Amino acid sequence: MTMDGTHPLNPDAVGLGLRRALLGPLQSAPHAPGAARDFDFLELAPENWIGVGGRYGEQLRELSAHYPLVCHGLSLSLGGTAPLDETFLARVRRFLDEHAVACYSEHLSYCSDDGHLYDLLPIPFTEEAVRHVAARIRRTQDIVGRRIAVENASYYAAPHQEMSEIEFTRAVLAEADCDLLLDVNNVYVNSINHRYDARAFIAAMPHERIAYIHVAGHYDEADDLKVDTHGAPVKHEVWDLLGDAYRLFGPRPTLLERDFNFPPYQELVDELGIVRRILRESAVPAAREPARRARA
Repeated sequence: MTMDGTHPLNPDAVGLGLRRALLGPLQSAPHAPGAARDFDFLELAPENWIGVGGRYGEQLRELSAHYPLVCHGLSLSLGGTAPLDETFLARVRRFLDEHAVACYSEHLSYCSDDGHLYDLLPIPFTEEAVRHVAARIRRTQDIVGRRIAVENASYYAAPHQEMSEIEFTRAVLAEADCDLLLDVNNVYVNSINHRYDARAFIAAMPHERIAYIHVAGHYDEADDLKVDTHGAPVKHEVWDLLGDAYRLFGPRPTLLERDFNFPPYQELVDELGIVRRILRESAVPAAREPARRARA
């Protein structure tokens, strides 16, 4: 535990999403000191766990006692125009403190208007949007008392583009002074759907801001249309891109996302084994550096 009371992640840590469908296998996984662990950390959506008591609450407390947690939000709507839900963010801060969460991340998108839209929608790539989103990120960081990370989102239509996705993402990170959750699958999906070079996109990201990485499966609708689903095994093109990221930046904590169509638990463990293998094979000693920690 660090001076700020959080549990930081090692650069080569691999993690799984904490889903209720996986609670049994996650609780049964080996976690004794010195034991070979299936995973090193867990990620959850705070919206799904804040205020949860009873059996589920006890299971969460048990897991958080054995594994570091990171939180990945679903509903903050950083690109939206409605006021930030500051009451909710105050509850998030208490949850992060209670479970010593080192990193809180959200999507670089919006998901609400007069009500919740239940989808992640793209933000216009404009200077005005950069200032708007960055101000909301800074306010979020003030309330939760931590630096947050924003995730590059998948999108299927671009509402307006004065700048490229690379330029927009870099500008938001700099203006907000926040970190990046680099979703490698989203980069690949967007690169096919919007016809750009995925490796060039990753190379352009500021490596010092990468808090951790997401990797996931997607659906091949057509050769030129990929859909980000988190409901299938990771494809070899995405594994290759993950290796490129490690060779560029060195190791970063990496989270395997799976949200539905859950396979037998051992298949997820096998995919985590692929992450570990790629980490070993892609390691660049000169690029190694401690994982960035969230800071107040």
